[in-house]
Parts: sequence; structure tokens; C-alpha cells
Amino acid sequence: MSFKEKAKGLLADFKAFAMKGNVIDMAIGVIIGTAFGKIVTSIVNDLIMPLIGIIGGQDFSEMSWTINGSAITYGAFIQNVIDFLIIAICMFIVVKLIATLSNLKKKKEEPKEEEPAPEPEKSDEVKLLEEIRDLLKK
Repeated sequence: MSFKEKAKGLLADFKAFAMKGNVIDMAIGVIIGTAFGKIVTSIVNDLIMPLIGIIGGQDFSEMSWTINGSAITYGAFIQNVIDFLIIAICMFIVVKLIATLSNLKKKKEEPKEEEPAPEPEKSDEVKLLEEIRDLLKK
């Protein structure tokens, strides 16, 4: 098999892999997740951290230690942890909301099983006739 044939086969395999629904869905999820991360980072940096700074009297982004000329910016770490927690909470809420909506949809789609109608109460005459029939069988 020549190099050109191998390359065509490899390209065909890659094309089949890339066009699978799962890969495309995952790529879309990564792109939306990145955009969502930027929104959350903006919320944290522009809204939440200044409010925490006002309450605590400090700006986390400027918190650092300097050791032998190297700056250890632990304030940035604190800010990233808060970013992560907010993203995790938001994703939890989104997943719970999707699961709830999915369950509601499934409940609407499931046909309701009809319960059998309860048997009507037998009259005294019918009960008496059944007793006579049973006695005659014996």
C-alpha cells in the first residue's frame, strides 16, 4: 500500500470520526463552556470581588507575597477558586433544570395506563343464584 493510499484511508477515518454526533456535540459544549466561563469570570472580577473587597476592606487581586524577588499571588488563586465555585454552582443548576425538564417531558409522553373499572357490587339475587349453582355442582 502506498503512502498516498494510506493517507487517503487515514483522512477518511478521521472524517468519519469527526462527523460523529458525539464529537460535534462535545466541540459545541467546549465552545459554549468557554464563553460561559468568560461571563462568570467577568461577574466574579467586576461584581463579586469588588463587593467582597468593600466588605473585607481588601482587593484580592493585589494580595501577594514577595520572597527573594518572586511574587506569589495568592489573591489570584483565591479569585480563581471563587470563579470555580460559581461556575460549578451555575452548572449544577443548569444540569438540575435540564433533568427536571426532561423528566416532565417523559411524564407527558408516557401514556397513562387505564385502571380497570371496579366490578359492580353483586345484588342479593345474583349472590343467591351463585350459591345455588355451586351447591348443584357438588
